[in-house]
Amino acid sequence: MIKVLIADDQAMVRQGFGALLSAQPDLVVVGDAANGAEAVAAARRFDPDVVLMDVRMPVMDGLEATRRLAGAERPKVVILTTFDLDDYVYEALRAGASGFLLKDAPAADLVHAVRVVAGGEALLAPSVTRRLIAEFAARPRPDRPRPVSLHALTARETEVLRMVARGLSNQEIAAALVLAEQTVKTHVSRMLTKCGLRDRAQAVVLAYESGLVAAGE
Repeated sequence: MIKVLIADDQAMVRQGFGALLSAQPDLVVVGDAANGAEAVAAARRFDPDVVLMDVRMPVMDGLEATRRLAGAERPKVVILTTFDLDDYVYEALRAGASGFLLKDAPAADLVHAVRVVAGGEALLAPSVTRRLIAEFAARPRPDRPRPVSLHALTARETEVLRMVARGLSNQEIAAALVLAEQTVKTHVSRMLTKCGLRDRAQAVVLAYESGLVAAGE
């Protein structure tokens, strides 16, 4: 059973998401929170697998709450956002969020998001990821040496990291490189391990902040 915590300052959102998720046979909502401080306290109390975290909340926003929950294996944080919050999403990924989801996404997408993130994958919806990537590309980056971990990657793993950073799924990467999807999964797993990354979300941040992927590529 996947345990979920919902953090949003709007009661109707919490109730709606809660009803939807509770109707699933493999999901259980263990609690909710109206602000980031409550979310952090509830997460420590209920030990959820996944926290659905709104960004803009009183007392403590979702960004700070995500930072405070980062570092441990659980919980995984999915940021709930709208298109006009891309900058917050970028900071949330840096803070350790495992992905993000549009608040007006279809119900099936919300359920899928919880399952995907609970299973250890990052949730980077292509339509939103590519917009976020445009934000990364537009940011000025000071010259800095690339992390040593990148030098440990094979040429193929580096290529896969570049594609992950551009928002491609394993299936899309497999098609582009003419590889089996399982082979791509293996490359992604090895790349994450060598770079000390928890998931694909962190890989996107690493690739852009290190300059491995540049604007216009």
